[in-house]
Amino acid sequence: MIRLEKRPQPSKTLSLATPLIAVVVTMIAGGLLFATLGKNPFEAIRTIFWDPLFGEYAFYYRPQLLVKGAPLVLIAIGLSLGFRAGIWNIGAEGQYIVGAICGAGVGLAFYPMESFLIFPLMVLAGALGGWAWAMIPALLKVKFGTNEILVSLMLVYVAEQLLASMSLGLLKNPQGFGFPGSRNLQDYASAHNAELITGSGMHWGVVAAFIAVILAYVLLNKHILGFNIRLSGEAPRAARFAGVNPTRLILFCLGASGALAGLAGLFEVSGPSGQVSIDFNAGYGFTAIIVAFLGRLHPVGIMLAGLLMALTYIGGDIAESNLQLPAAAIQVFQGMLLFFLLALDLLTNYRLKFASKGVA
Repeated sequence: MIRLEKRPQPSKTLSLATPLIAVVVTMIAGGLLFATLGKNPFEAIRTIFWDPLFGEYAFYYRPQLLVKGAPLVLIAIGLSLGFRAGIWNIGAEGQYIVGAICGAGVGLAFYPMESFLIFPLMVLAGALGGWAWAMIPALLKVKFGTNEILVSLMLVYVAEQLLASMSLGLLKNPQGFGFPGSRNLQDYASAHNAELITGSGMHWGVVAAFIAVILAYVLLNKHILGFNIRLSGEAPRAARFAGVNPTRLILFCLGASGALAGLAGLFEVSGPSGQVSIDFNAGYGFTAIIVAFLGRLHPVGIMLAGLLMALTYIGGDIAESNLQLPAAAIQVFQGMLLFFLLALDLLTNYRLKFASKGVA
C-alpha cells in the first residue's frame, strides 16, 4: 500500500527542483499526446523548445520572447503578491482587457493630435482601468466577505462582453468599412508602443516588466509591507497577532495585481496587437497563473518562467504551422505544466510511505 505522510518540514530541495522536474515530465507527457495525434513526438518537442532559439529562423523568433514574455511577467508579478498573502486573484484576464480598453480609449480620444503626453496618459489610464476592475472583488470581499476567486473570475466574462461592445460600438474605427475593431494604434505615432531598438523586441512593456521584477523583489525582501504579505500567507494567525491589517492588504494586493494586468493590456494593445478587437485577449491573464507558480512566486523565478512560457507560445505557433498540430493540443500542453507542477508540489510537503497490506 502507498500512502502520504506529512513531512515535519517542507523539503527545500524538492521545492527548488519541482519546476525543472515538472518541465521534463510535461515534455514526456506532451510527447505522448502528440504521438496520439499522429505526430513525431521528438520533432514536436524540438519544434516547440529548440527551433525558436536555434532554428533556421531563430533571428526572427528570439525577439518575440520579449514581446510574448513581457505581459506574462507583468501580470504574474502582480498575481504573486496576492498569492503569497493568500489572496487569490484569478481574474487578471479581465483586468488585462479593461486596462487595454481604457488605455486605447484615451489614445483614440486625442486622435489625430500628436503629442508626447498622449502615451504617458494612456499608460496611466491602462493602470487605473485594471486597478478599478480589480477593486470590485476587493471591495466586495472587504465589505461583504465574498470569495475573490469567484468574483474576479466571473468579471472576466463581463470584461469580454465589454470588449466586444467596444469593438463594435464606441471604439469602432469609423473608417474601417464596417469591420469590428478600433483604429490601428500602430499607425498613430503618439499612441504607438514602438520598439525602442529596432528588431530587438524591446518596447516599453518589456521595460515595465523588468522594473516590476526589481520593485517586487525589493518590496518582498526589504520592506515591512512585503514582510506582512509573506507573514499573512505563511502564518495568518501570527499575522493577526502582529497587527497586520487584512483590509489594507486585500486592497493593496488586488489593486496592485489589477494595475499591473491593466498595464500589460495597454502595452499589448498599443504595440504588438495594435488595436482593440473582439479577439484581442489571448489568455495571458490565465497563463500568468502558471508563470507565477512555475516561478515559485519569486520575482526572478517569474521572469525566467515568463520567458519559458513565451517560448511555448512561439514554439506552439511554429508547430501549428509546420506540423499542423491543433491549437487545442498546444493549450493542453501548456496546461500540463501547471498540473504536473501542482502534483509534484504535493511531494514538497508529503512523502510517499510504502507499507505492507493490512498494516495501519
